[in-house]
Amino acid sequence: MKKFLVFWLMSLAGFSQTTNAFDKANDLYNSGYYKKAIVHYETILESNQHSAELYYNIANCYYKLNEVGPSIFYYEKGLQLSPNDPDILNNLEYAQKMTIDAIQKVPESGVSKLFNKTLNSLSVDGWATRSVGLVFLFVILFLGYYLSHSEAKKRLFFVSSSFILILLLTSLVLLFKKDSLDQSERSAIIYAEETEVKAQPNLRSETSFTLHEGTKVVVIDTYNSNWSKIKLSNGETGWMFTSELKAL
Repeated sequence: MKKFLVFWLMSLAGFSQTTNAFDKANDLYNSGYYKKAIVHYETILESNQHSAELYYNIANCYYKLNEVGPSIFYYEKGLQLSPNDPDILNNLEYAQKMTIDAIQKVPESGVSKLFNKTLNSLSVDGWATRSVGLVFLFVILFLGYYLSHSEAKKRLFFVSSSFILILLLTSLVLLFKKDSLDQSERSAIIYAEETEVKAQPNLRSETSFTLHEGTKVVVIDTYNSNWSKIKLSNGETGWMFTSELKAL
């Protein structure tokens, strides 16, 4: 009991410190001290406290400082936790207008576009939470079917539980698909003001194209930890220094 009380008090103290740091950082931001605000926000990150709001505020600081790479990075981090947040999506769009590279995405079919939109509407945690909720709902409806004595109620519970089961299976498929994509497609933001992307992982190789700060890429391979093979949304690939990227 004493150990539990000590743990609870320590947790309460940690929450209080986080709240104070967040409020202090917000005051600094509102006063125009963006660099100082970032320092306070980062102390919260260092204590392993993460939230879409925190990433959003850090991104806003960098945006005010005209640092396009970090601003896009933290907006993207916020979207990982809250994919449909309108404020983050809106500000990310503004930040992306500050980038130099105009990369056209590979056209998608209607079905593929709808599937990807649905898949990315929630994070892995979001799909997991939804799946758990559907499991509980299915169990309740199934128990209603099993315990009901009325044929009409049994029919209603059966149809409802069958529908929820379909939704549950769909949610699980999307959960595993989203997790698989997140594991295989390691997105990153370019932090270098300008970088040459090579055909091969060495400096003597031919330059395939040039990219600039703030561009989002997908890391598909690495070489000697110094080089990363990246892929653009238009399908182009090449090698660049890993140190010029920041993984999301």
